[in-house]
Amino acid sequence: MKKNDTIFILLTLIIVLSFMPFQFLSTYQKIIFNPEYWYISSFVKFAILATLGESLGLRISKGIYNYNGFGLMPRAIVWGFLGLGISIAFAIFSVGSPAMLEKLFGLANATESMKANSFIDAYNIGLGGTRLLSAFAISTFMNLIFAPVFMTFHKITDIHIVDNKGTLSGFFTPIKFYEIFPKLNWSVQWNFVYKKTIPFFWIPAHTITFLLPSEYRIIFAAILGIVLGIILSIAANKK
Repeated sequence: MKKNDTIFILLTLIIVLSFMPFQFLSTYQKIIFNPEYWYISSFVKFAILATLGESLGLRISKGIYNYNGFGLMPRAIVWGFLGLGISIAFAIFSVGSPAMLEKLFGLANATESMKANSFIDAYNIGLGGTRLLSAFAISTFMNLIFAPVFMTFHKITDIHIVDNKGTLSGFFTPIKFYEIFPKLNWSVQWNFVYKKTIPFFWIPAHTITFLLPSEYRIIFAAILGIVLGIILSIAANKK
């Protein structure tokens, strides 16, 4: 392990721990991550953690954490706004999916099970199994409906950033969707990103997300962005 790797790991651990809802950090977090300004919190968490994930993916694929033209700042901005989208998707699917389970499949108390703060709380009131099914449904519908659009848009922004040599000025130019779409490797996008990562990683991972207390969900999802960086590096190396 190189010195840069040690520094990167320590920096990542410090950043992740600073976002965790520990009691001794409560005063600092109330100022920085006021629940009333959840959009700022979501933006910051994803901008930092998911971008670290992309740097890690670059380290795995090319042996470096950054290079001229990679565009760390533009990528962080994209991740910040994607984090907002993910937070909104969480809110929509966490309410809509349990309601659908009740109305279409007759699963009683699905909505009630999600009102419990965590799986343990739901289990203690006899709704542990219902909470598990509800969390799985939320994750499944979110990843089948929202995730493909999210992943495709993210890939398009990556290409836009690279095409503009990673500069902020280039990043803020209009995205030429009609030119970038043909550049996408749809074989990898469909056969690996959609068909493999969604059912075998993202659905199980986000099932865990919705079993967690609500205050942990966004930070857990942002940490998964680090995992996404590894997945993207694998996808980038596929022919």
